[in-house]
Amino acid sequence: MESWSIKRSQGSVADRHLTLPTFESRQIIIHEIDRPTMVFGTAQKNMFLETAIECDYVYRKSGGGAVFLEPGKVLWVDFVVPREDPLWCNDIRRSSLWLGELWVRAMKDIGLYGEVHNEEIRKTELSRFVCFAGLATGEVTVSGKKAIGISQRRTREGAWFQCAALFSWPAERIVRLLQMEPVKKIVDDLLKLAAPIEADPDELLLSLIKSVN
Repeated sequence: MESWSIKRSQGSVADRHLTLPTFESRQIIIHEIDRPTMVFGTAQKNMFLETAIECDYVYRKSGGGAVFLEPGKVLWVDFVVPREDPLWCNDIRRSSLWLGELWVRAMKDIGLYGEVHNEEIRKTELSRFVCFAGLATGEVTVSGKKAIGISQRRTREGAWFQCAALFSWPAERIVRLLQMEPVKKIVDDLLKLAAPIEADPDELLLSLIKSVN
């Protein structure tokens, strides 16, 4: 079995979203979140009044809706896979399945139950605005609600998967930061679509690392 190199990354959330990793070998990058940051998808430029966002923000190099990163409330982990790696999948629609299965195994090992979404992308009226309002193949649900999101950037050299595991779901704060209306209806809808993992983030992270060794 091929081994993973594991490292921790600190600093600006924005800088780390804008810098491509190297694709020389398998990597797991565990990111420290230093301050609340809204991470927009590439297609979301001009969708929101950025100057009104009352937190840091950045545009990641992949599509999808916005993800709100908060210290201690979201576990942000990247997986880097070279193109020649056995984990590489030419079918981008199925290429995250192995990663979702890895997260589910890690959850199971600490007594949690999750499911990998192995069907087509599930879009909602809100998913183009908020990442956790939609569900892509390979992402993880708990009791039918999205708990782990996965975005992907592919180059000629490999694939860069960015995972966000929820340990809090501040739907109302997200709606207000994005200035979406009507607030109550959107919040109610988001609470039906996503939910936090009921565990300690460090415990799940440790289980995840054990799962690849």
